[in-house]
Amino acid sequence: MNIALIILGGFLGLGVTGSAMGKLTKKPSLIAQLGGLGVPANVVPVLGLLEIAGALGLLVGIWVTPLGIAAAVGLTLYFVGAVGAHVRHHDAAKDLAPAAFFLLMSIATLILEIKR
Repeated sequence: MNIALIILGGFLGLGVTGSAMGKLTKKPSLIAQLGGLGVPANVVPVLGLLEIAGALGLLVGIWVTPLGIAAAVGLTLYFVGAVGAHVRHHDAAKDLAPAAFFLLMSIATLILEIKR
């Protein structure tokens, strides 16, 4: 087992789970920010569920490599979309930073998953 992959994947999984909980509980500040990006309110729970699926995929992917790769690919694409939405709306760096951070973590996790 690759310890770096487990640690990075674990942190990524915990981070996206926290992000998902904000979406699933409809945290007002998060809903307002996503609304400002043009995300309809009825899509927000779907985004949260996608993040939960990615986190679970990373967890199971510790033992089932193809699932770990698929989860890392999915989260990478998810955060490419998130960063793209922030860039399209000319958001400040402080608003873009969390999505960019998760994108970088997703890419690093994907690289570690493929190299294992």
